[in-house]
Amino acid sequence: MRKEAYLHSKVLSKPEMVPTRNGYGEGLLEAGKKDKDVVVLCADLSESTRSNYFQEKFPERFVEVGVAEQNMASLASGMALAGKTVFISSYAVFSPGRNNEQIRTTIAINDVNVKIVGAHAGVSVGPDGATHQALEDIALMRVMPNMKVLYPCDAEEARKTTVAAASIKGPVYIRLARAETPVITTKKTPFRIGRAEVFAEGKDVTIIASGPLVYEALKAANGMSNSIEVINLHTIKPLDEKTILRSVKKTGCVVTIEEHQKAGGMGSAVAEMLAQNYPVAVEMIGVSDRFGESGNPEELLQAFKLTAKDITKAVQRVIKRK
Repeated sequence: MRKEAYLHSKVLSKPEMVPTRNGYGEGLLEAGKKDKDVVVLCADLSESTRSNYFQEKFPERFVEVGVAEQNMASLASGMALAGKTVFISSYAVFSPGRNNEQIRTTIAINDVNVKIVGAHAGVSVGPDGATHQALEDIALMRVMPNMKVLYPCDAEEARKTTVAAASIKGPVYIRLARAETPVITTKKTPFRIGRAEVFAEGKDVTIIASGPLVYEALKAANGMSNSIEVINLHTIKPLDEKTILRSVKKTGCVVTIEEHQKAGGMGSAVAEMLAQNYPVAVEMIGVSDRFGESGNPEELLQAFKLTAKDITKAVQRVIKRK
């Protein structure tokens, strides 16, 4: 993607606002129409996760498990071993939070075809507060052998992510947000699992963002005089080392931004890879070893320093460290 495609268009000033979970629901419908072996399980949250889209269209392929996330993971594993492509969804604090051992033992160890969808992730969940704001889920899934980890930047990319996940074999974790967030991509925007997308080209700093905060990264880049490269890292595992290294060798420094704990998240994955291949100055923006709290999404992003303003400050700091 050329810089002008994003930094000089109305998507930054007046974007359409849609929850990424809506894209998941739409993607399920598309995947279900393509493949009769796609089945969906949910833990009493079908409307919240938008798996109700699939439930209404394909009721015979939908199972309401109830408030039983651990059973849901094990049931999904059995269905996958019987030849089905299984999507399981709940809030991310419950799946992969509550059922992490079942995901590990019945899904990941067996390397079966189950797609785990964690909705309502990050502090932007809002007034539900710390108990429902998953800030550790990327770390849990990133260290899980055989697991792919995907974090779409908007509703359209969430649709593509869901359809793509259904077409590949093996366990996948998809992270979704609750709040309405800017739609910054289109049906024509390139997307492929395992490939990072360069959304803005620059030579002074590389900003790597995941999820809806890609929008904040683009806003920050648009407001600075420096030449900023912005990468949408929708696939956190497997990491697109080639694209990241190509960018960093040009810019010489990196800022990562994510709505997750700094420890063990996307920024950690990037920093680990760079430490082994091309050490440079890195500034990581994320949640600093604390739990979430109640508030509206905009207030919380500001309180946790996850906005374009905070990215701008990090860019200025990292340039000084080059």
